[in-house]
Order: sequence, then structure tokens, then C-alpha cells
Amino acid sequence: MKMKSKIYTFFIFLFLYAPIIVLIVYSFNDTVTGSRSVWGGFTLRWYRKLFEDRLIMEALRNSLIIAFSASFFATILGTIAAIGINSMKSLGRKIMMNVTNFPMVNPEIVTGVSMMLLFVFAVSLLNGRTLGMGTLIMAHITFCLPYVILSVLPKLRQMDPNLYEAAQDLGCSPFKSFWKVVLPQIMSGIITGATMAFTLSIDDFVISYFTSGTTQTLPIYIYSMTRKRISPEINALSTLLFAVVLILLLFANFRQKKAPSEKAAKGGEV
Repeated sequence: MKMKSKIYTFFIFLFLYAPIIVLIVYSFNDTVTGSRSVWGGFTLRWYRKLFEDRLIMEALRNSLIIAFSASFFATILGTIAAIGINSMKSLGRKIMMNVTNFPMVNPEIVTGVSMMLLFVFAVSLLNGRTLGMGTLIMAHITFCLPYVILSVLPKLRQMDPNLYEAAQDLGCSPFKSFWKVVLPQIMSGIITGATMAFTLSIDDFVISYFTSGTTQTLPIYIYSMTRKRISPEINALSTLLFAVVLILLLFANFRQKKAPSEKAAKGGEV
């Protein structure tokens, strides 16, 4: 039985990661026949051409600006919202959780079209301004918020609610009590939410496509490249994106595993 489960697990992971492995391998393929299915030797020229492409670098810069901005503001707003939801009564909490979960289950194309219509109506009132970087950042903050809230809320529920009041009884101001007591307790959830917001933002295509206007993000640029021709530079670019997301996820998981051990070590201190 254990052997069967191991075989099933192997094939599941093979199915999930075989395309990514092929993508990574062929990003180093020195194709000389024009066919990407033929191995032409090891090379780094596609990575070199990637960093020499001005349009790709501009799209990457736009994606990084949007991802950092969206994750920063979504993390702040999501943390504040999570604290507010956690302090609500049962009925209010249930209503707010349903409102929070709706953008996650709503089809992205519906969210993208509705945001596009909202932004077009808004910019028409601002003397002809068009969609661009600002609308992209606002759209990304909107769909990243629920993930931050759902990452911070469990940490708030695990925390002793009396700690905040005890800190105030000992002379701390409300802000200092939050900064010294509450924030360290929920920091792992905040980091996880920020990481998820960044990864979701940097690879979003559907919502970005409808709200970008003349601004090109990396996923939109890759889509425009695949419509014309499949360039080996896409393999190199996709490999780098996969590596960045993998590093962020490993960092978030490391933080989650490290937090209980640190808490246990502090609890054992005399």
C-alpha cells in the first residue's frame, strides 16, 4: 500500500513539474536547427539576449513597480482590515468574510472587465487621462487584499486577546501596545500575505490585460510575443520568474516553520 502511494505521488509530481523542468532545460538550449525540440548544446545566450532586450526590461520594470507597490499597500490595508474583522461580533465577521472571499472566487475576466469599466468611467471625469500604471496598481491591490486578510486573520485568532490590554495596563499607549505586542505575534502572517500578494501581482495577466491601457507588464508582453513567434528568450524569462517565485515561497515557508521554534525558545527563557 505504501509503495502504491509513493508511485501515485511520483506520477502526480511528474505531471505537475515535468513541463517546468522541460522549460528550464530548454532555456539553456543552443538551438541551431530552428527547432526547440532538438538539443543543440548548452548555452547562456538566451539569458544574455533577454537582458539586452529593451522592451522586455521595460515590461519587467513595470511589473516589479506594480508588484512591489500593490503588495506594500495591500499588506498594510489587509492587516488593518484583518484586525478590524477580528474585533467584530460573530454576525458581522461572517458577513465581512463573505465579502472578503468573493473577489477570490469571482472569475478573473469578470473582475477585469468590471474594473476596466469603472476606471474608464473614472478617467473620463479627469479630463481625458487614460488607463495606465495607476489603474494597474489599484486593480492589483484590490485582488491581493483578500489573500493578505486571510493570511493575517489566523495569527490574530491564535494570539491571546488579553496581551494587548495587559500591555496598556502596564503603561503602553495603544499604538505602542500594537507595535510591541500585537505586531510581533502576527508578523509571520503579514510576511506570508505580502509574499502571496507579490507573486499574484507579478504574474497576473487577465486583470492586467483589461486595466493596463498603454502600459505593458511582463505577462502581457509574453502574450504578445507568443502571438507572433515562440522565442527561446521566453524560456529564459519564464525560468527566472519561476526561480523568483520559488525563492519567495521557500522564504515564506521558512518563516512559518521558524516562528513556532522562536516562540518556544522565548517561552523557555527564564
